[in-house]
Amino acid sequence: MSTFEDREHAFEAKFAHDAEMQFKAEARRNKLLGLWAADKLGKTGDDAQAYAREVVKADFEEAGHEDVVRKVAGDLGNLSSPEEIRAKMAELLAEAKGQLLQEN
Repeated sequence: MSTFEDREHAFEAKFAHDAEMQFKAEARRNKLLGLWAADKLGKTGDDAQAYAREVVKADFEEAGHEDVVRKVAGDLGNLSSPEEIRAKMAELLAEAKGQLLQEN
């Protein structure tokens, strides 16, 4: 292989790895958000874990994260605003990325 092909393969591998890590971080963020929302709803234990899984699944409805915001905002009602949920998502994404880095 030429140096150019080696660089191309390395770039493709890095791109795939970065995309996978971003997907994992967003899924982890959504789980953490689900646990946060479950706490606000008074859910604990298995109920909280089940709700967190529902939030993770909600992210597959459409591209972006607005589907998650809609679900959590709808479930929380007056307990939280969409703006607060988006802010919490940003905070939890940083936490999720940190957790993933510690695991690897």
